[in-house]
Amino acid sequence: MKLSTKILAGLGAIGVAATLSHPAFAQAAAAAPSPIPEATIDKGDTAWMLVASLLVLMMSVPGLALFYGGLVRTKNMLSILTQVLMIVCMASVIWVTWGYSEAFTEGNAFVGNPLTKLFLQGVDANSKAATFSNGVYLPEYVFIVFQMTFACITPALFVGSVAERVKFSPLMLFTALWLTLIYFPMAHMVWYWDGPDAIATAALAGEAALKTANDHSGYLFGIGALDFAGGTVVHINAGIAGLVMCLLLGKRSGYPKEPMPPHSLTMTMIGASLLWVGWFGFNAGSNLESNGVTAVAFINTFVATAAAGLSWLLVEQVVRGKPSLLGAASGVVAGLVAVTPAAGFAGPMGSVVLGLIVSPICFFFVSVVKSKFKYDDSLDVFGVHCIGGITGAIATGILDAPYLGGQGIADYAAKPGTMQAGAYDMLAQVGHQAWGVGLTLLLSGIGSAVLFIIIDKTWGMRVTEEVEQEGLDIAEHGERAYHY
Repeated sequence: MKLSTKILAGLGAIGVAATLSHPAFAQAAAAAPSPIPEATIDKGDTAWMLVASLLVLMMSVPGLALFYGGLVRTKNMLSILTQVLMIVCMASVIWVTWGYSEAFTEGNAFVGNPLTKLFLQGVDANSKAATFSNGVYLPEYVFIVFQMTFACITPALFVGSVAERVKFSPLMLFTALWLTLIYFPMAHMVWYWDGPDAIATAALAGEAALKTANDHSGYLFGIGALDFAGGTVVHINAGIAGLVMCLLLGKRSGYPKEPMPPHSLTMTMIGASLLWVGWFGFNAGSNLESNGVTAVAFINTFVATAAAGLSWLLVEQVVRGKPSLLGAASGVVAGLVAVTPAAGFAGPMGSVVLGLIVSPICFFFVSVVKSKFKYDDSLDVFGVHCIGGITGAIATGILDAPYLGGQGIADYAAKPGTMQAGAYDMLAQVGHQAWGVGLTLLLSGIGSAVLFIIIDKTWGMRVTEEVEQEGLDIAEHGERAYHY
C-alpha cells in the first residue's frame, strides 16, 4: 500500500511538471533559485534572448525615435528625438536600481518589494531566472536586460501624445514617477509568478500548498488574464496615459485649424520598418525560450502586421479615395500592437483576422472620434496603441480557443496552479481579459492624471506660446535639425 502510494505521488508530480512545461504565460519568470539540483543554463535560449533584447532596444532607438521624428514639424524634430533617447537612458538606470526589484520580486499581488534586489543586490553571473520548462534557466542578467527594454519603450510611447508643446525636464520627472508608480506595478500584476519549478514542487505537498504558491503571483496573472508580450502592460498602459496627458496639457497652438503635416514621411517609414523588425524580439522573445511557441509568436507577429497594413490602406481607399504611406505605416503599427497580447496564444489564421479587424477600428478612432471630440493627441498614441491594445487584449480570449487554431490555455482561475490545454471556456477568458483591460485603464488613467496635475501645478508642463511658435528644438535644446 505504501509503495503504491509513493508510485502514484511520483506519477502525479511527473504529470504536473509535464503540464506546466507549456509556456502559457509569457514573460512572468521567477528569479528564485531552482529546487532542481541538475538545473543548468540553456545556452541556446540565452543566445536567443540576448538577440531579442537588442531587437527590442532597436524599437526604441532608433525605431520609435525616427517614427515620431518624421511625424512632427521640422522645428520640433530634435525635441522628440531627445525625449525618446533620454527616456531610454533614464528608464535603464531606474530599472537596475529599483525597477526590476519592484516588478519581479515577491511582494504582494500588486507590486514587488523594491528593496529585495535594490541595486541588483544578490544578482551575479551565477544567478538564474526560470523560463517555462522545469529545469530550464536563463542567466538572471539576461532576463533583467530583456525586461529593461520594455521599461524603456513604454513611457517613450506616450510622448507622442504631447509632442511639440511639452517641457523636457518636467516630462522626465513625470516619466520617472510614472515608471515607479504605474508601470512597475502593472508589470508585476501581469507577468510575475513563482515559476514552473516552484509550483511543481508545491504540487507535491498537496492542493493547499499549490494554491499558496499560486497566490504569490501578480494579481492579473493569478486571475488568468493573458498578456503574452504587453498589450496591457505596454500599449494600453501608455496609450491611456497619453490621452490623459494631451487632455490636461491642451491643444497645440493653432490646432485643429492650422495644418500640421508630418515633415518627413520617409523618416517615418524607416522608423515603422525598424519597429516591425524589432517587434519580433518583443513578441517572440517574450516566450523566454527558443522553441515551437517562439515560432508561433514569430509568425503571428509577421502575418497580423501584414494584414493590418493592407486593411488600413483598403479603408483609406474606400473612405478617402487614395491609399497613403502614412496610412500604411499606421496600419503596420496597429497590427503590431494588436497581436502583442495574443502572439503566443493565437494561431496564424486568427492573427490574420485580428490584423484585418484592428485597422478599421483604429482608423475610426484617429479619424472620426478624434475629430468629433477635438482632442490633440499629436501622433495618435491613444487611437493606435490604446485602442489597438484593447482590441488585441479582448481578442486574445477568443483567438486562444483551440477550435480557432489557438493554444487553448484552460481557464487558469478555475484550476489554480495549472496551465493546461483542456475544455476552453471562452466566455470566462474574455471576462478575464476585459477585467485586465479595465484595471489597466483605471490605474494608468487615474494615476497619470494625478501625477501630471501635481507636476504641472508645481513646475509647469507646457512651454509658452512663444516657445511653441519658435519650435522646441531651438528654445528647449538650442539646436536645429537643418541649417541653411
